[in-house]
Amino acid sequence: MKKRTSTILQYLFFFGLGIFLVWWSIKDIDANSWLQIKDALRNARLFLIVPVFIVLVSSHYVRALRWRLLIEPLGYRPATMNTFFSVLIGYLTNMAVPRLGEIMKCTMLSRFEKIPTEKLIGTIILERIIDAICLLLVFAITLLIQPGLYSQLVNEVFIASSGEKEKTIPGYVVALIGIFIIAVIVAIWMWVKKKSITDVKQLLQNILQRVWQGLSAVQHLKKRSQFIALTILLWSIYLCGGYIGFYAFQETEQYGIKEAFTILSAGSIGMIVTPGGIGAYAYLIESTMQLYGLNQTIAVAFGWILWIAQTVVILIGGLLSLVLLPIYNKKKLSASSSLNIQ
Repeated sequence: MKKRTSTILQYLFFFGLGIFLVWWSIKDIDANSWLQIKDALRNARLFLIVPVFIVLVSSHYVRALRWRLLIEPLGYRPATMNTFFSVLIGYLTNMAVPRLGEIMKCTMLSRFEKIPTEKLIGTIILERIIDAICLLLVFAITLLIQPGLYSQLVNEVFIASSGEKEKTIPGYVVALIGIFIIAVIVAIWMWVKKKSITDVKQLLQNILQRVWQGLSAVQHLKKRSQFIALTILLWSIYLCGGYIGFYAFQETEQYGIKEAFTILSAGSIGMIVTPGGIGAYAYLIESTMQLYGLNQTIAVAFGWILWIAQTVVILIGGLLSLVLLPIYNKKKLSASSSLNIQ
C-alpha cells in the first residue's frame, strides 16, 4: 500500500511539475499576441498539423539517438525511450527557464539510468558546440545562396526599432548577483556539512573531471559516421519543417528551400533569444518573410503558426514524458525482475 501511494504521489508530482512549466512558459504572452495567434490558427490549413507533428517529433527522437551515441563512450547504454523522454522534458523546462532544461534532462536520465549527472552535462556541452557549428554552416549556406540578405534583416529588425529601447539591467549586474547567490549557497553548505576550502576545491575538481570526461567522449566515438549522419538528418528535418510550413497559407506556398534556409537561420536565433522563442521567434520570422515581399498580416500569422506547431509538440510531449518516464521504467524493472526469476 505504501509503495502504491508513493508511486501515485510521484506521478502527481511530475504531472504537476509539467502543468507548472506549461503555465510559466506562456504566462508572458500578452493579449495582442494571443489575438495574433488566434488569427494565425483561423487562417491556416490545419490539415498540415499531422505531417508537421510527425516531423517535429522525429527531430526530437533523432536528437535523443545522437545524444545516446555521445553517452556510450562513457561506458553507459541508456534506453532509447529514457533518452527521448528526457530530451522532451528538457525542452519543456527550457520554455519556462532558459538553459535549466539542459540540467533537467541530464538529471532525469541520471535518475533512471544511474549515470553521473556531471558526465552527462559534459556531453550536453559538446552537443551544444556541435549545434553551434551546424548553425554557423546554415548561416553560411544561406548567405551563399542569398548574398546581402542578413544586412537587410539587421536593418529591418534592429536599426528600424532602435528608437524603442527599454531600460534593462546590465549584464554584469546580473552576473554579479548570480556569483553572490552561488557564494552564499556554498558558504551555507560548508557550514552545515562542516566542510573546508580544501573540500570545496576537491569537489570542484571532481565535477570538472567528470564534465571533461563527457566533453572528451567524441574522441572515443566508435560510430562517428552514424553520429555525423544523425546530425545531418537532424538539421535536414529542421529545414523540412520550415518548408512544409510554407504550405500552411496560400500566400506562402510558392516559397522553397532558399527561403526555408532563411527562416531556419532566423528562427534558431529567435529560439535562443527568449525562453521557448516566445515573441522573438514569431517576430524574426515575420521580419524575414517581409523581406521576400510577403504581406505583413500573413507574415505575422506565418511566424506564429510555426511557433505554435513547435510549442504544442514540446508542451504535449514534455507533459506526456513526465508521466510516462516513471511508468516506462516501472514496466522495464518489472520485466527485468520476471526474467531474473525465470
